[in-house]
Amino acid sequence: MITFEPEIFKHEIIVQENHIDDLKHVNNVTYLDWVQHLAHQHWIARATPELLKYKWVVLNHFIEYKRPAFLGEKILATTFIGKTEGVRCERFAEFYKNGQLLAKARSEWCMIEGETLKPVRVPEDMYKLFSS
Repeated sequence: MITFEPEIFKHEIIVQENHIDDLKHVNNVTYLDWVQHLAHQHWIARATPELLKYKWVVLNHFIEYKRPAFLGEKILATTFIGKTEGVRCERFAEFYKNGQLLAKARSEWCMIEGETLKPVRVPEDMYKLFSS
C-alpha cells in the first residue's frame, strides 16, 4: 500500500430541476450520480495519455446524507483518493453548501484494462498525479 497527500479536486454544481425529487430537495440517487461524474472528471483531468487506457468500475458506494439541497443552490463538490491496494482504489467525495456538509461518500473502485476489461494493479506512478 502506498500513502501520499491526496489532491482535493473541486467542482461546482448548480442544482437543476432534474436533480429534485417529490420532497423538493436533491434526490439521493442524484448524489450517487454526482459521485461517479466527479470521479470521472478527476480521472480525465489528471490521467496521462498512457493511463487513459485504463478504466474504473465501482465495487461499492457508501453515502451519508447530512442536509438537504434545493433547486438553484450552488454545491461545492470535492473528491480525493484514499488508500490504494492492488487493483482497488478508495475514493472520497463530499458535497458542501455555504461551507456546510450536505453529504459524503466513500467508494471503492477497481482499475481495469480498457480493452480486455480485466483487473490490473494500480500503477505506482499514478499516485504522483493525484497528490498535492
